[in-house]
This record gives sequence, C-alpha cells and structure tokens, in this order.
Amino acid sequence: MSTLRNKVSLIGRLGQKPSIQKVGNDYSITKFSIATKEDFKDKNGKWVENTQWHNVYAWGKTAERLVNLLDKGQELMIEGKLVNKSYEKGGEKRYTTDIEITDFLLLTPKNNESVATSNN
Repeated sequence: MSTLRNKVSLIGRLGQKPSIQKVGNDYSITKFSIATKEDFKDKNGKWVENTQWHNVYAWGKTAERLVNLLDKGQELMIEGKLVNKSYEKGGEKRYTTDIEITDFLLLTPKNNESVATSNN
C-alpha cells in the first residue's frame, strides 16, 4: 500500500500584507490569510459567489521571502499541509485548521516585478 500524504494546493488572494515574527533565536514565522472564491449556480439557476478564508503560515526562509514579496490583494498559489490545532478560550475548547506553506508561486507581481517562487 502506498503512503498517503497530507498535501493541499490553493489559489487565492491575500487578505493583508504579511509580517514576520521571530520565534526564539533561530526561527521566523509569518501568518496571514488568503481568500478563495468559487462561483456556482444554486437550485434556482442564480449565480452564487462563495468565498472561503484560510489561515496560512510559513517558517524560515519561505516566511522571509513571502514577507518581502507579498502585499494585500495579490494572487498567490500555495502548496502545503493541513495542520489541526486546538486551544481554549473562555473555558471552551476550540479547533482550527491551518495550512503550513511548503511552496508558493506569486501569480500577480508586486510593482511589476517578475513572478517569483520559493526555492525550498
């Protein structure tokens, strides 16, 4: 039996300009959200636009490249893995599913620069 992998690919637009945070002395992380859009016809034949927001993050050199290249509204293709997390807020347990980026492709250049990809 082959090994199943946790892999996801999305194309979306950035909700905000990413910023970088240092974690300890050796690690950096960036967190931001991207929106994906799906258009479909409902049962009455009317077009409906469905927008989904996804929380994403990246570590290290990928995080640094994303922060330097990206701005709000740009279109981006990401590849990564789904990461399920839980936390407590007000005594209630909550759950999130985030995407850890392993690779990316910038689809709309910033200030007419050339299209860039990560170099993992």
